[in-house]
Amino acid sequence: MTSHDRYSPPIWQTRRFAIDLRHPRVMGIVNVTPDSFSDGGAHAGVDSALRHAETLLREGADILDIGGESTRPGAQPVPLQEELARVLPVVREAVRWNVPLSIDTYKPEVMAACLAEGVDIVNDVWALRRVGDDGRSAEAVVAQHPTCGVVLMHMHRQPQDMQVQPMQGDAVTQVRDFLAQRAQALQARGVAAARIVLDYGIGFGKTVEQNLDLLARQHELLTLGYPLLAGWSRKSTLGRITGVDDPQQRMPASVAAALLAVQRGARIVRVHDVAATVQALRVWMALNDREDA
Repeated sequence: MTSHDRYSPPIWQTRRFAIDLRHPRVMGIVNVTPDSFSDGGAHAGVDSALRHAETLLREGADILDIGGESTRPGAQPVPLQEELARVLPVVREAVRWNVPLSIDTYKPEVMAACLAEGVDIVNDVWALRRVGDDGRSAEAVVAQHPTCGVVLMHMHRQPQDMQVQPMQGDAVTQVRDFLAQRAQALQARGVAAARIVLDYGIGFGKTVEQNLDLLARQHELLTLGYPLLAGWSRKSTLGRITGVDDPQQRMPASVAAALLAVQRGARIVRVHDVAATVQALRVWMALNDREDA
């Protein structure tokens, strides 16, 4: 048993699935957006998105994360009805596949609609801080649902200006305190700790140095007692380190970062390149299991 095992619960309780986190899990990204930073909208249509989702499952994804709005730096908000039109047809079909489904959204109305269709997890870059047009908060939507899983992410400022004025000072301490407060607020509403996963938000208003600090000191976030999700895939920090400008050419760096995050205790990695990540993790797990035997 490695040192981080005493912190992370072995099960992530979601709507239909109790996901075993004793081994790392791969969350495959399904962008139903025309302006994704990572794939340029290659899977923006419903049929294309579904074909891509099926491919990710064949490649070994444990969870599908469906999103209808880009949160890349500088991205503009998508109107509610447009986001619903993008994601609901994909959700309605994918929910029949009997695999864990996550909806990547910050809008309470989208969360509620997708939960009504059977989605298992809400993945929110705003950590459930937003309030919908009808006055219902994202926090309330999740709290009123008895079993769905949730990912709470740290983001500095908002996508439109988060890299214009990035964080100052020690990011690890600030991120840890923020995530602790958001998890505690959700538990105060009756949401069980076993439903909560934390994401430290690589690239969301942080400098390259701060992103690397978060990875190097990931153990400090594990002391909060919740599983960690790491989202390094194709991020600009990897481009800065490697000199690779095209996000689609950052697969080797993305796999390396995912492995380093898992080695430091992350339980879920959110990735575009599922096949390569799964292969790398299988080698890591084979060695890790041998050392623990």
